Amino acid sequence: MPSVSAVPPSAPSSRDSVVAALRTAGCVFAEDEAEMILATARTPAETVAMVERRVAGLPLELVVGWAEFRGLRIAVAPGVFVPRRRTEFLVEQALRQAPGAAVVVDLCCGSGAVGAALAAALGRVELHAADIDPAAVRCARGNVAAVGGQVHQGDLFDALPGALRGRIGILAANVPYVPSDEIGLLPQEARDHEPLAALDGGTDGLDVLRRVAAEAPHWLAPGGCVLVETSRHQAPVAVEVFERSGLTARPAVSEELYAHVVTGVGP
Repeated sequence: MPSVSAVPPSAPSSRDSVVAALRTAGCVFAEDEAEMILATARTPAETVAMVERRVAGLPLELVVGWAEFRGLRIAVAPGVFVPRRRTEFLVEQALRQAPGAAVVVDLCCGSGAVGAALAAALGRVELHAADIDPAAVRCARGNVAAVGGQVHQGDLFDALPGALRGRIGILAANVPYVPSDEIGLLPQEARDHEPLAALDGGTDGLDVLRRVAAEAPHWLAPGGCVLVETSRHQAPVAVEVFERSGLTARPAVSEELYAHVVTGVGP
């Protein structure tokens, strides 16, 4: 990786010099990244520090400390899964299925982006988010508190208050779904800077999804829905897993976002 000494010290906040340094480092969207850095940095020195971190390979979202998700600025932190734009499709499918949901749960919440986006769209809802990772819980608390939600730490449903059983209108579970032997094929930014537990879904990538499907019917309100993100080849299996748990399942695809979501609806 090149050094950011390519950024002239006399003009550290110059857009052209920041773009040049990022482009030299191989950033494909150097212009867009420069805009984000310059809009976030409060001083010229902070601009230089951010460019240095980006050139060294840190994901842009961790450099600036936030990621955009459905128009929201979601705070992110080192060691926490960065929300992907494709996951906006999961939010869209949830709103389509349950536009009047009163209780929303963001399971495997990471930064809490999905829950925050659902609450922002639905208005007055009871929002709960949960994750097993302490770093994710700390990060999510700030994002979820902004929309009046609560965050819990624990393993899947064990983290949730028992009073939620039978009351959840939308259960968004962005579970890890990368097969274990494909982790090494992920982009370096994900492999080096995101927690393995947020990526590794076991042998076929569906281990956590199966656990969610087995328990979800006990937590959903009548007609409530559970939604998960999968890959293209996993989607048919995920549909079968949901149906074996007594849910009515349907897959949905966004070619634009290259996103695949399976929705299971309770009786």
